[in-house]
Parts: sequence; C-alpha cells; structure tokens
Amino acid sequence: MKIDEACVGCIINQSKRVADAINASAFLSQELTSTVEKMSKEFSFSNTPPEIAADVYAKMAFVANKSDLYDEVKALSTQKALSFVPFLKNKILLSQEKLLTATKIAVAGNVIDLAAAVAFDLEEELEKIFHTPFAHDDLKILQNELCHAKSVVVLGDNVGEHLFDFMFIETLQDLFPQATFFYMVRGAPIINDVTMKEALSAGFDKLCTLVDSGVNTPGFTYNRANSHAKELFDNADLVISKGMGNYECLTPSHRKNICFLLKVKCSVVATSLGKEIGDIICKIV
Repeated sequence: MKIDEACVGCIINQSKRVADAINASAFLSQELTSTVEKMSKEFSFSNTPPEIAADVYAKMAFVANKSDLYDEVKALSTQKALSFVPFLKNKILLSQEKLLTATKIAVAGNVIDLAAAVAFDLEEELEKIFHTPFAHDDLKILQNELCHAKSVVVLGDNVGEHLFDFMFIETLQDLFPQATFFYMVRGAPIINDVTMKEALSAGFDKLCTLVDSGVNTPGFTYNRANSHAKELFDNADLVISKGMGNYECLTPSHRKNICFLLKVKCSVVATSLGKEIGDIICKIV
C-alpha cells in the first residue's frame, strides 16, 4: 500500500504521542512536531506508510537523543499483556476449536498499537473477541494450508501482542507438528514493534526459530530485509502476517500464500480491505 493523504496527518499526530511517551518538555514537544511537519512536505507517495514512518521515527529519535522512543511504554505493554496470559492459556486448553481460539487471541493482541489513529482497550477487546466473527473469514483455508505446510513464517508486530503470538505459535505446533515455525521480528527499535530484545525475553528462541528480519520499518519491508529473512520469506510454504504495518508493506507482494491477521484501525486500511474500522480480519492472498 502506498501512503494516502490521510496517512500524512496520522504520522504528524504520532509526534505528539512520542512527546507524551517520553515526557518531553514543551520545547522538545514542539521541536518534534515541527520536525515531522517539515518532513511531511517531502513525503513520497510512492512509499508505504511504514517506510515513511521509519524515516520519521529515526529523525525523532535523533531530535530526542533517545534510541528507543518507546522502551518504557513497551515494558508496560508487556506487563499488561502478561496479566492476561493465564486466562488465555486456560481458554485455549478448554476450547473445542483450538485453532479458532488461538487465532482470535493473536488478533486481539493486535490492538496494542501505538501508531494507530484509533485506540482500543486490550481488556475490552479480550472480553468480546471470542464472540466477534471475522469480517473476512479464511480460517478454514488457513487450517488447510497449515495441514500441508512444512515451513511457516509468522511476522511479528507489536510488543505485548508478541506474548499472544507466543500462545498462537505454541498452539499451531501442537495442532500441526509436521511444520517448522519461524518468528520474524524487526531489526531495530521502531515505534512499539517487537525486536530480538523482547522476543528473547519472552523465550521465543526456545519455542521456535527466532529470526531478525533486519528491517527498520514498522512492517516487513522486503527490500530492507536481510538475505536470510528474504530467503525464509520467499521459500516458506505459508507466511502469517500480523498487524496493519505488515499488511501495508505486503499489499501487494510478489509471493502468494500470505495470511493476514489484523484488526482494522484506520480508514485507509479499511478502504483497502473493503471493511470497517474495528473489524477483525483473517485473509489469505
């Protein structure tokens, strides 16, 4: 997806959220906003929103003299997500439809998104997710693909959400033991996306094959990935893409058999999918 006019205002507004997250002074807050506003005048509409965001966040990090703008917020998101893990593990354990339940949990975690224009409450989302149908429902196709897959790449998205991804992959391994699973994370801190630091802390290296994609964008930008990540992405039988950033980067993609799991949180993505803000999506292309 290329950026839309609506994306420009959204990206500028993110400077205000960064200022709040780092408790910036009034002077620094104004400097962050004015810097992004100046950059916005030269945004290339041939780029995806995550590509634009990568450049903007790199500049904000330089202005704020802080390499990981959301490190404290990511730690809080992890703690909040952890508080729900026992309940959700029990939900999967007692479920008669474990794939559906684990997939819904993985999508519910997608609300932990600091770049989204619309905010959703995680606790509220978990209360209703199991009674909410997918607005686009390719779960049966996903199940069939998983039955035949020997290699599955899961593209991670946000911190906090990654703990729900852990349970999702754990369940997939139990249901589809013939497959090898890979969890791919960002190559550098960008917004609140999961990196090797958070994935290692969560124990992904003991669960499956953990991969640093090398990308510095809030989404899997193929041409910024390292050679190992590109090879895995190209050759996997199935790619499961979590979240809007990955959807924006991979629409379109040169490969087939990508399952997009996300909650729609902006009008641009809603229009692309032909759905509404707030819808949950399980779509294979």
